[in-house]
This record gives sequence, structure tokens and C-alpha cells, in this order.
Amino acid sequence: MEGIDVQAIVRQAIEEFATNEQSKNEPAYKAELQEERKRREQLERRLNELVAENKRSRQIAAEAERSSAVRAELQRLGVAKIDLAFKAVQDGIVRTEDGRLVARGDAGETPLKEHLAAFVNENPEFLPARIAGGTGMTATFKAPSTGRETVSIEQIRPGMSAEEMQRVREEIVRVASQTLRGL
Repeated sequence: MEGIDVQAIVRQAIEEFATNEQSKNEPAYKAELQEERKRREQLERRLNELVAENKRSRQIAAEAERSSAVRAELQRLGVAKIDLAFKAVQDGIVRTEDGRLVARGDAGETPLKEHLAAFVNENPEFLPARIAGGTGMTATFKAPSTGRETVSIEQIRPGMSAEEMQRVREEIVRVASQTLRGL
């Protein structure tokens, strides 16, 4: 027994056991790593999608805010056909780095209000007619002046009789015509 190295045999047996255990566990580790990689890639894809969606949402919100500001200013200037005027000026209006709305043109950048005021002055056809009437003018509906009581919003409800509904309509016409005349 003197020629047999017991330590070498034990060392070799331990190494063989460790190699066998490692080869048994290695496929499970590889599968787990592959699974983790797939999950990470899915999360990265989803994150990229969310970032892109957020960017689109911000652009849509910025465009809506820009559109709203331009339309509000056109309305303030008294433009009658706001949609038509908006379509005419929308392409030249941009947002600067500091968040201001300006119009870019041949003369450079001009503030939104100045640009729209100049546009309306140059294009008075967007303003309401100064003289009401003319060829093709239809007669305006005069509200009947009756001594009836006024109608409150609580009185308007589904299932009203035809008479009540007609009375409500007449009252709405009366109030609207008074408002339009400035009474």
C-alpha cells in the first residue's frame, strides 16, 4: 500500500464528483440565464415602447396647446371663421426653446399676437361683415312676446309634453334674441 497515493485518489474522486455535479447543473443555469435574458429584453422593449408613446403624447399635447392658443387669439381678434383662419396661419407658428409661440416668416420671428393681428388686418375677409343684410339675407326669427313665466333649467326634463317643450323653445329663442341684440 505504500505505492498507492490515497490523497491523489481522494482528490481525483472529488474532482470527478464536482465535474459531474457541474455538468448536471449547467443546463439548468443556462436555461435560467436564457429565461432572464428574454425577460430583460421584453422589459427593455416595453420600456422603449413606453418612452416612444410618452414622446408622441407630449407632441400631441403640445400641438393641441399650440392650436388652442392660436384659435383663442384669433377669436379674441374677432375672426368669424376661426377654423379657416387657423388653417391659413398654422404652418408658420412654432414654439421656441423657451416655450413662447412665435411666427416664423420672411421677416424672422414675430410674437404670436403681433403676427395674428397683422394677419387679420391684411385679411379682413375673416372678420364678420360690417353691414348685416344684403342679397340673400334671410329674415330673422322674432321671439313671440308673451306674458308667460320664464322657464328654469330644472323644468326641462325628458318626457315633457309637446306644449311644454314648445314653450321652452320659445323662451330659449326669446333669451337668445335679447342676448344677440345686447338687451
